Amino acid sequence: MSATGVSRPHVVVLHRWRDAYAHYDRYLDHDAFAVSYVTTEVGAAGVPAQAAAVAVVDATDDVERVGARIDELAARFGEPAAVVALKEDDLVPAAVLAARRGCFGRTVRELTPFRDKLVMARTVSAAGIPVPATAPAPDPAAVREHAARHGWPVVVKPRTGSSSAGVRLIAGPDEAADLGRDAMRLVQAYEPDPIHHVDGVFDGATLGPWRLSAYLDTCLAFRDGRALGSVEQDDPTLIAAVGVFTTSVLRALTDRPTVFHLELFLGRAEDGSPRCTFLECGARVGGAEIPFVWRDVHGYDLMEAAFRIALGREPQDPPPAAHRTEVGGWLLVPAPAGRPCRIEEATSMIDRNPGPYAEVVPRVGDVLPAADAYYEHVGARYRFRGTDSTAVRAAVLATARDARVTGRTVTDLVTGSPR
Repeated sequence: MSATGVSRPHVVVLHRWRDAYAHYDRYLDHDAFAVSYVTTEVGAAGVPAQAAAVAVVDATDDVERVGARIDELAARFGEPAAVVALKEDDLVPAAVLAARRGCFGRTVRELTPFRDKLVMARTVSAAGIPVPATAPAPDPAAVREHAARHGWPVVVKPRTGSSSAGVRLIAGPDEAADLGRDAMRLVQAYEPDPIHHVDGVFDGATLGPWRLSAYLDTCLAFRDGRALGSVEQDDPTLIAAVGVFTTSVLRALTDRPTVFHLELFLGRAEDGSPRCTFLECGARVGGAEIPFVWRDVHGYDLMEAAFRIALGREPQDPPPAAHRTEVGGWLLVPAPAGRPCRIEEATSMIDRNPGPYAEVVPRVGDVLPAADAYYEHVGARYRFRGTDSTAVRAAVLATARDARVTGRTVTDLVTGSPR
């Protein structure tokens, strides 16, 4: 029985998105459950109208402040039965808070191989899976020592980062000298093969629905102002090889059900066969337009699967076979200036041929906020579908060529609300 006298189980959701990345009101009956949300000012617009309550914090990964808000919510609706988070940076905070309250949730121990990239690399390598040489990089000397063994350039990154924040490609010892000290940093040998990603559901032993995609450019280049795209692949030889590789990776990292976003280097061996090398893997739905493309093109909601797993339930059944043949893709155009920035020009690409089937393009005068959902608040977002990878790739590249977004940084706004 809750403090209000209403006998409804209480579920707390940590939430960041303004757009409908997740349809929480479809995943859980908000009449049968008291579903409360801890969110940011920007993310509050994306909370369902049926929410029992909304508590606003500056950052949803601030464990102490989020915990204080949950105390207040628990006084109103009773102790939570679960604390749920779907955004990568909120997974461990949700696990910590669930453990403190003795309610259901994935554990920190379960999530650590997916969040600490040094633990992740060591775990996957120990299973005999190819991984770029990886080591701690607390200071420049450690980076130089690693490069002396494995060559320049090297990649230096935070052990628990996301969206390529803080990742640097270090060309030589002079650049390494500027790194300073950071105990939570690692260094990896540079791997030249193209980066791909795999998204789907793992049941603890085998793959459920999943798709292989090729990045057009890289997430790191997007940080530097270049457009980032992705196209699902339909080459059966690649798909077969990557399926075996992905299953091995996930079995090394967990024996529990999870939605996953795996990144790998995919090249060709001397005999022409696919060569897979591990990059990293998250126990969450892929970012950018991946949740939308899966719902639209494949008829499957990865966010719903992640939400159900977070509540200890089985993910929903795979999509019908009719949804498995079409190819999807997406494109992100970077913010035209430092955020928050006001949009001065933005190009709609709908009705172009070839072009996207859907887009999220800001209006002139809109402000892109400096919010934590990094791949949401960008210059423009486009989604694609087609009969094969070649056609979708052509549409993505044509859109990247012709789309135009301009704007300027606004220094007097914090939330980035249009005005």
